[in-house]
Amino acid sequence: MRPALIAALSATLATPALADVPCGGDFGAWVQAMKTEATAKGIPPETADAFFAGLSPDPRVLKADRSQGVFRKSFLDFSQSLISRDRLTRGRALSDQWDAIFDRAEQEYGVSRGILLAFWAFETDYGAVQGDFETRRALVTLAHDCRRPDLFQPQVFAALEMHRLGEFDLNTTGAWAGEIGMVQMLPGDILARGVDGDGDGLVTLKTSVPDALLSGAKMLQHHGWQAGQPWLQEVILPETFDWSLTGLETELPAEQWAAMGVQLRDGVVPNGLPASVLLPQGRNGPAFLAYPNFRTLFEWNKSFVYVTTAAYFGTRLLGAEPYRAGNPDPALPVEEMKALQQKLAALGYDVGTIDGILGAATRSAVQKEQARLGLPADAWPTRDLLDRL
Repeated sequence: MRPALIAALSATLATPALADVPCGGDFGAWVQAMKTEATAKGIPPETADAFFAGLSPDPRVLKADRSQGVFRKSFLDFSQSLISRDRLTRGRALSDQWDAIFDRAEQEYGVSRGILLAFWAFETDYGAVQGDFETRRALVTLAHDCRRPDLFQPQVFAALEMHRLGEFDLNTTGAWAGEIGMVQMLPGDILARGVDGDGDGLVTLKTSVPDALLSGAKMLQHHGWQAGQPWLQEVILPETFDWSLTGLETELPAEQWAAMGVQLRDGVVPNGLPASVLLPQGRNGPAFLAYPNFRTLFEWNKSFVYVTTAAYFGTRLLGAEPYRAGNPDPALPVEEMKALQQKLAALGYDVGTIDGILGAATRSAVQKEQARLGLPADAWPTRDLLDRL
């Protein structure tokens, strides 16, 4: 049984809070303040001293944090770059190899092996590429930086507690944002929802497949994953479809979509389950019904294109056919997407950061302007829309 300190840290991590130590300023003074705060939280002083010894901010981490350009790709480009015949083949072989663990994930947490395999593949290529950033240094860099200290300071304290428990070596490496292991979880999530799947008394997501997969399943269950429900199904839409009804902002019972002419390419309509019609690349590209479990995936990654690709890949691993790519209008280049976001912001829409990434807020604003201008309101930005604005 893990000690009460973990419960306290988990409660802190569960809800957003102000950073305990003011961000920025002299790094050495900040480290001393973090050590003081750590001991106040019950971390032994010698553990804190060892954890912070020799650390300095990592400029590579700050650069990565400010330049996530991969998410500017369109769904078709992004999915085709991540999904290959080799990844499908290896995923299905690993499904057989770890069949008993995937069965446990479904029985105990209700999470399908398809989605666990998809995240395992995309996060670390099934454990092969777990990141070469020193995790301690990455976490303290982001906790000291003033962009997101409220997120990362609690992760530093969680990593300290993991080190005290013998589950975090000081030379641990991982992703630039501090995620660890085969399915890339932050220390706070590992503390709160880590599972000792292999029974060795430790939760080690870097080296234990059972620990990693069952921890990932428990995290998805915590965020609302519903057992036995689909997450994404490809559909064919009638030419007369009302495009303004597409997008995650509109939910209707799946059978109501069917009555409007939405046809599944495979499977059966789950009656009574709310769903949204998703057009990741507009009305001329692939079309999907997205269910509540799809929305849960945004708790793992906030990127629309990443989540949609992972959800789709999960269905492929379970036998779904490749999507019908269609012939969508070309994606706007980055600078034109930024110009579009600026114009939308000037019209009063909250599109977040002007970054050239077609996220949920930008899609919503695009759809509203398309409807206002009498264009097909499919939330896919085109050169025509940019010119009209």
